Amino acid sequence: MISVTKLLCGESYFGDTLRYAADTKGAKHGTTHGMGPVVVWNSTRTCNLKCIHCYAHADAKKFEGELTTEEAKKFIDDLAEFKVPVLLFSGGEPLIRPDFFELAEYAASKGIRPTISTNGTLIDKETAKRIKKIGVGYVGISLDGLREDNDNFRKHPGAFDAALRGIRNCLEIGQRVGLRFTINRHNIHALNDILDLIEEEGIPRVCFYHLVYSGRGSEMVKEDITREEARAAMDLIMDRTIDFHRRGLQKEILTVDNHCDAVYMYLRAKEKYPELADRAYELMMTNGGNRTGIAIGDVDWYGNVHPDQFTQNHTFGNVKERKFGEIWTDMSNPILAGLKDRKPLLKGRCAKCKWLNVCNGNFRARAEAVTGDFWESDPACYLTDEEIGIA
Repeated sequence: MISVTKLLCGESYFGDTLRYAADTKGAKHGTTHGMGPVVVWNSTRTCNLKCIHCYAHADAKKFEGELTTEEAKKFIDDLAEFKVPVLLFSGGEPLIRPDFFELAEYAASKGIRPTISTNGTLIDKETAKRIKKIGVGYVGISLDGLREDNDNFRKHPGAFDAALRGIRNCLEIGQRVGLRFTINRHNIHALNDILDLIEEEGIPRVCFYHLVYSGRGSEMVKEDITREEARAAMDLIMDRTIDFHRRGLQKEILTVDNHCDAVYMYLRAKEKYPELADRAYELMMTNGGNRTGIAIGDVDWYGNVHPDQFTQNHTFGNVKERKFGEIWTDMSNPILAGLKDRKPLLKGRCAKCKWLNVCNGNFRARAEAVTGDFWESDPACYLTDEEIGIA
């Protein structure tokens, strides 16, 4: 996750304390900054929508074997012991779990910041109030375009209007909320519309996700944007972020799942915004690039531990059988050990790139999905050979 706002404008938000601080412990020990990773918990696979790019293959039915309330509390206890700073409740649709509020409140009581990744359609006024009351730090609501585009993605007419009501209900009571937008060839035309929407609605945050070929999204490799489109998207995101800042509008703008974004921002800032380039360079060198298996991990509905939510084809253990911290620091699994010290294992353009310390090899799930090799180059890197120093 890269904060465009932080790199270009110097504004700081909660997550920046985790993204842009020197690591005092070291990834090889399974922790960063003396803490465990941010953990995404796919708390259920059940969902009221059926998004075409869902990495979890979620569906509107009950799945047997998901963690019980007591198992989930034990899991949360283990996360607290391992000093996990944030637990992101995801799904499926996490608000469908009958014990969601009990578990989120329990996490908060253990000193873990609970956040939610949701489609937003179930957040009526009372639900929004309950979310705020139990201490949820942030609600991320997925919108992949305006009405028709979003509803086509969700396979559910009316999903956009329901999600927008959920956003407004959160804003009305002062619950921090933002958008999640996954960029692909079918909605790239809506980027500017989404940026207009966050201004019109007073939404303080938006995360632009690059497409990861995982779950139902694995069928969308040919639906990804071109390198030229990726560069144009970043140009627009940068320009709008700086415009928000100069007009005094506090908007946290982030990109997710493509760490060559940071390099591109720096190279473009040198040309168009030279006064901003030095700060961008300093921060991106501190961040360290992709930290799958280091500063972010995933636990699925059955309790299986994965490198991140998009890489559920690699499993390191199960929290019903061992504590999360024990699994996360067990280097007997070659994928987990490799992720914590991946540079010697990378191949192709990634291995030769002069920005490897910034990007850290980008996203392994995409490389594996396209080439079959976990350590090959990420095909979504849109930097030129000249820009990465191998021309």
